[in-house]
Amino acid sequence: MLHDAARIHFGSDNYAGVHPEVLAAIADANGGHVPGYGDDPYTARLQDVMRDRFGPDALALPVFNGTGANVVALQAMLPRWGAVVAPATSHINTDENGAPERVGGIKILPVDAPDGRLDPQRLAGRRIDPAEVHSAHPLVASFSNTTELGTVHSPAQVAAIVAAARAEGMRVHCDGSRLANAAVAAGTGLGELAEGVDVLSLGATKNGALGVEAIVVRDPAAVDGVEQLAKINLQLASKRRFFSAQLLALFEGDLWERNARAANDAAARLGEALARIPGCELLAPVEANAVFARMPAGAADRVREAGWRFYDWPPSGEGAGAVRLMCAWDTPAEAVDGFAHAVAAAVEAGARR
Repeated sequence: MLHDAARIHFGSDNYAGVHPEVLAAIADANGGHVPGYGDDPYTARLQDVMRDRFGPDALALPVFNGTGANVVALQAMLPRWGAVVAPATSHINTDENGAPERVGGIKILPVDAPDGRLDPQRLAGRRIDPAEVHSAHPLVASFSNTTELGTVHSPAQVAAIVAAARAEGMRVHCDGSRLANAAVAAGTGLGELAEGVDVLSLGATKNGALGVEAIVVRDPAAVDGVEQLAKINLQLASKRRFFSAQLLALFEGDLWERNARAANDAAARLGEALARIPGCELLAPVEANAVFARMPAGAADRVREAGWRFYDWPPSGEGAGAVRLMCAWDTPAEAVDGFAHAVAAAVEAGARR
C-alpha cells in the first residue's frame, strides 16, 4: 500500500476510498459476458431504481465524471444559441476549466450568489425575443445542491427557482454532485429535493463510489439527443455494467443516505470542535459535509506540517487564513477529534511566538 491508510484527510471527499458494498457490487457484476454500452441487466435495473427515486419518466445515463455529466446534460437541454444562468461560484463556472464553453459550446451567464445559492430573483426579466440574434438566449437555470460553498437549497428554495425559471421560459438543471448530502441535510428524499428539476447530474463518486456519476433526465421533453451526446462527449462506457452496478449499490437501497449522513455528521462535529478553539471562526453554518473556517495566521501551515492535508479557500489563497475542510463517508470521529487537537496545538504554538 503506497499511502498511510490510517490517516484521514480533509482536503476533499474525493480522497475517500470506495465503500465495501460498492466494491462488492462491482465484483458481483464481473462474472461472464453481457452486452456492452448499456444493453445489460444492470443498466436496465438502474432505470427502474431511478424511476422509483425521480419519477416514472426518469432516464438515467451513467457517465465517467461530474464535468461530463454537466456538459452532456446542458448540451442536450440547449440549442446552439442557448445560455445557462448560474451562480458565479458554481462548479460549471469556476472548476471545469471552461468545459461547458470549450466542449459544450455553451454560454454561461454568471450571477452573484454570496452564499452559493441561486437567488430566484436573478432569473427575473431574463426572457428575450426569440427573434433576437445578437444575444445568447438564457434558456436554462442551473444550480448546485449542495452548493460549492457548502450551503443547501431547501425544497422551498428549489421550488422558487423552478417557478422563477418557468416564468421566464427556462428549463432547470441541478448539479447534484453532492445531492445525497443535501437531501440528508434537508431531511428529504432525492426526488423530493429535485422536484421540478428537468435534468440533474447525480453524484456518486464523492459518496462512496469508485468513479461514476449519472445524468438523470426527469422530463424527456427537456432534452434532445442526450444519449448521442454522451457518446460524442466521450462519456459512453463500453462496459457500462460496472458503472450501473455502482449506482445500484448506492441508490437501490439506503447506502447513499447512510454515507451522506456519516459525512454530514462528521462535518457537524468538526465545525463544533473548531468553533471552540480560541482564534478560530466558522465562516458559515455547517449545513452538509463542508466546513469553511478561518484560523489565526500561520496556524494552517503548522497543521499541515503535522501531516494533515486540506485546502485554503479560496484556492488562490486570498482568504487570509480561510480553509475548506471536507468530510467523507468514512471520516471517523477520532479523525475529527485528532484534527481539531492539531489545530488547537497549532494555534497555541502561534500564540507563544
